[in-house]
Amino acid sequence: MKADSAFTTSAISDITPALLAIGRDGFPQALIGALRRVADVGHCMVFSFAGPCSAACLLDVGNIPTGRDLGIAYSEHFHRTDPNRDAVFEGQARTVPIVLPAFARRMYSDSYRKMFFDDSDIVDKFASAIWVDDTCFYVNFYRITEQGRFSRDQIQRLTAVAPAVSAAVARHFQRDAAPDHDPMGRLKTVFATAEPFTILTGREKEVCLRILSGLSSEAIAADLGIGLHSALTYRKRAYDKLGISSQNELFAIALRLVSSTRQLN
Repeated sequence: MKADSAFTTSAISDITPALLAIGRDGFPQALIGALRRVADVGHCMVFSFAGPCSAACLLDVGNIPTGRDLGIAYSEHFHRTDPNRDAVFEGQARTVPIVLPAFARRMYSDSYRKMFFDDSDIVDKFASAIWVDDTCFYVNFYRITEQGRFSRDQIQRLTAVAPAVSAAVARHFQRDAAPDHDPMGRLKTVFATAEPFTILTGREKEVCLRILSGLSSEAIAADLGIGLHSALTYRKRAYDKLGISSQNELFAIALRLVSSTRQLN
């Protein structure tokens, strides 16, 4: 149990710089840097769906030279034959990020495999998605032949951070979002004004905010001048009140609230 908790804490801490870069010009590089720390991701592409017939490439960053061409091709045609498409749209009614099925080449058509895997040297893919109102943000993580396929541990780490990464991407690419010059300040405002965070005590909010900053339980205890047992107790009480059981769920809730609270912009 402790090993799993440490594993998740490490993965979440790795993506903290990307979370704090939301709304800034440096977000793409912060994101790919974080993903490389998490699981040696080679390339990341983000697509949005505003409906079954509409797709757009929002982000193309990493080590695939033909990424721009892939983004155009996917947006214009190949999104209609993506085997993840059904799972993405079936998840529209859900309020949590979606982790898509494991990659398998046989899932794709011959023309899709040729362009996206053979010609582009992609050997593995992991994907997640999140719906915000009527828009879906579809996040894809790739590795090329030189890197080899994702290992089991790397897939576990990507699964751990996928909800937070998806929510961060959604926040960054909200069309009407203003740049977040003080992202932690915005999170503090959400904790003070938005449900369900308003039900937390002051100390529980302080602990949760430090979790979102990427601090370990030991670092939180030291920062607040309390014992480790007390820090863990405040965390447990907060999670119980929020109806969650993990850090990635806390990230997803916080970033979704920042995305949907228009008056903060």
